[in-house]
Amino acid sequence: MDFSLFAHLERIDASQNQQKLYEEFLQLCEIADRGGMRTIWTGEHHGMNFTIAPNPFLSLVDLARRTKNVRLGTGTIVAPFWHPVKLAGEAAMTDLLTDGRLELGFARGAYSYEYERLVPGMDAWQAGQRMREILPAVVKLWQGDYAHDGQFWQFPSTTSAPQPVQKPHPPIWVAARDPNSHEFAVANGFNVQVTPLWQGDEEVETLMQRFNEACAANAHLSRPKIMLLRHTYVGDGEDDVVQGAREINTFYNYFGAWFKNERPVSQGLIKKLTPAEIDAHPIYSPQTMRQCNVIGDASCVIDRLKHYEQLGYDEYSFWIDSGMSFERKKASLQRFIEQVMPAFDRRS
Repeated sequence: MDFSLFAHLERIDASQNQQKLYEEFLQLCEIADRGGMRTIWTGEHHGMNFTIAPNPFLSLVDLARRTKNVRLGTGTIVAPFWHPVKLAGEAAMTDLLTDGRLELGFARGAYSYEYERLVPGMDAWQAGQRMREILPAVVKLWQGDYAHDGQFWQFPSTTSAPQPVQKPHPPIWVAARDPNSHEFAVANGFNVQVTPLWQGDEEVETLMQRFNEACAANAHLSRPKIMLLRHTYVGDGEDDVVQGAREINTFYNYFGAWFKNERPVSQGLIKKLTPAEIDAHPIYSPQTMRQCNVIGDASCVIDRLKHYEQLGYDEYSFWIDSGMSFERKKASLQRFIEQVMPAFDRRS
């Protein structure tokens, strides 16, 4: 099983300097590169100072000059926010500027807050339909001289400028949850990214089952890869693990508030949650975070990941956004690299 880092510029309140957050992001990515992780993933979000990532291609090009070996992935591009011609060209240019290290992850998006601002009137269902239309179109634009007459986009014969360095094109990953998304990805030869978010290992198993069913339904095609993304904290003793669970609980309370899209927003930040509101949440709790996400000492984390490896996951991505300090994120990542990763044989 391979390992990767999933990271954004994470900002819960206005006290956090955005330039300093970017420098911290770079340091975490450099640690991942030196530590032998396969990929660094960073995503796309707009108007939300919770996870600052307006264009992952910019961050990945910068990372290409600061890292040596690690591959550089969009985790994920929100496909409905792009035009196929623009997306094909910018992705190919990023592949060129990163010397062929690009991995392209796509999703339909998750936040109504963003839908309302970038594509008013679009819901999650239509966003999924847009993603299913744009991805095959991008691949054909890379091949060249492609005209498109679809439900959402129409354009005459066009060739991506430039075209990707990697042949036939950079690896494509699709964020999948429901069976239809798994089927779409596998049928098109795309890899799959899954995350159970706050749910436990039963959801991890369900997601793998859906992937396996999609592979069985397309047995004439080569099996693509599947990556599992989970919030992870490798603690140094029980007290440290307990604190990590509390901090990830705080993160999920903010994540949930953004997802519900009901709380006032000012300067790109939602109204700060009170300790009482965090304690009262019916789903998230430090205990649930510890039980469901991968939070524990190195031996506990190894045991959890061995189970995922046995299920058939090709890559495990360490989701480091957590609401904790940079120093604590850094220490956890270093423990993961030094104490957890050596227990596994790498696929790459």
